[in-house]
Amino acid sequence: MTKYRESKAALNSKTYDRNIIEAPTENIYEALAIIAKRSIQINLDIKKELHEKLEEFATHNDSLEEIFENKEQIEVSRFYERLPKPHAMAVEEWLNEKIYHRNTEESND
Repeated sequence: MTKYRESKAALNSKTYDRNIIEAPTENIYEALAIIAKRSIQINLDIKKELHEKLEEFATHNDSLEEIFENKEQIEVSRFYERLPKPHAMAVEEWLNEKIYHRNTEESND
């Protein structure tokens, strides 16, 4: 997860040059499909880590007692809310050539 904490991805919506996005694949749809798949992977990684951290604060009793807010738990949640969105991180990785991709349909002739 460390790499996501240090992401320089945009926190707000940003317009990108289509030609730069499609350059590695020469096909905008293929590039967007790769970015979308990476975005899903990033989202799952972040979600898994967040649930693991929040599980540390969980109380495992079956009573209907009042649940008290835990300040540490709130801080953890706020930290993850402030991270760039997974799609922004995926685009940033794509632009920095950090995503490995290959076309399995191309022949090796």
